Amino acid sequence: MADRTQRAKGAAQSATGNAKRKAGIATGKPGTEAKGAAKEAKGKARNAAGKARSAVKKATR
Repeated sequence: MADRTQRAKGAAQSATGNAKRKAGIATGKPGTEAKGAAKEAKGKARNAAGKARSAVKKATR
């Protein structure tokens, strides 16, 4: 997967997770809150991987 694609998917996943986490907080459902937090963390990690990949590409040009 390309670095820009990883970053875009990571940002989308992070936003979705954040919304799900907030919905879990608002409804008082800890399971939904935990799933949202996990998805948000996964998105942030994917975004960071894309950024690292971009940095490597730029450094090796």
